[in-house]
Amino acid sequence: MNKSLPPIPLENLGLAFLPVLLVVAVLYRWSMGGRTTLYAVARMLVQLLLIGYVLTSIFQAEHASTVMAVLAVMLFVSSWIALRPLKDKRRRLYPKVLTAIGLAGIPILLLVTQVVLNLQPWYEPRYLIPLAGMIFATAMNSLSLAAERFTAEIEDGVPYETARRIALRAALIPITNSLFAVGLVSFPGMMTGQILSGVSPLVAARYQIVVMCMIFGAAGVSSTCFLMLMKQGVPDLVANEPT
Repeated sequence: MNKSLPPIPLENLGLAFLPVLLVVAVLYRWSMGGRTTLYAVARMLVQLLLIGYVLTSIFQAEHASTVMAVLAVMLFVSSWIALRPLKDKRRRLYPKVLTAIGLAGIPILLLVTQVVLNLQPWYEPRYLIPLAGMIFATAMNSLSLAAERFTAEIEDGVPYETARRIALRAALIPITNSLFAVGLVSFPGMMTGQILSGVSPLVAARYQIVVMCMIFGAAGVSSTCFLMLMKQGVPDLVANEPT
């Protein structure tokens, strides 16, 4: 136990892209294009390589102000990306999404890091930044589903309460499926990483329980906040419905 993971040689890392290339080939073969996928993969590669260098510097510096700046960027960017399915309404809905992710994500992050884990110091970047990333990313994905479904229902003439219920149910489908599958079908990222690093599976399981509660709360609370904030925005959505 407790053996550190060996570095992955670059040639081995390149082999990991074979399944990606297969999917891209299928997209082109079926005349679906593959530019968006290629762009997404290229962006993922660049972002992860850059963040590797950035996080190394942040972890070494351990300044509270730097950590807070990183969290702020994550919050603003996740709120913007959440509205990718609704690009024509992005600027109008962005303040509501930002508020929803902030109202859900920040208290949950504080609960987990300052109460459950009791980080010392409170801004310990090795824990705070990855956990914040999980929370904001989960809220982002759930809000994308909630916003897209809610907007579609409202534009179809569905009453607010019904559209809100349908949207929340849709937003929670992925995370609810994860709750059913965890430990049986899948071993989530944090638990897998800890086990690969040599941590006891029993200890890893406790951390993963915290993570699952954390991300489920982030998904549900952020979507709920957004849908409640949208109550005053329904007339605006209907007024802008395409004819």
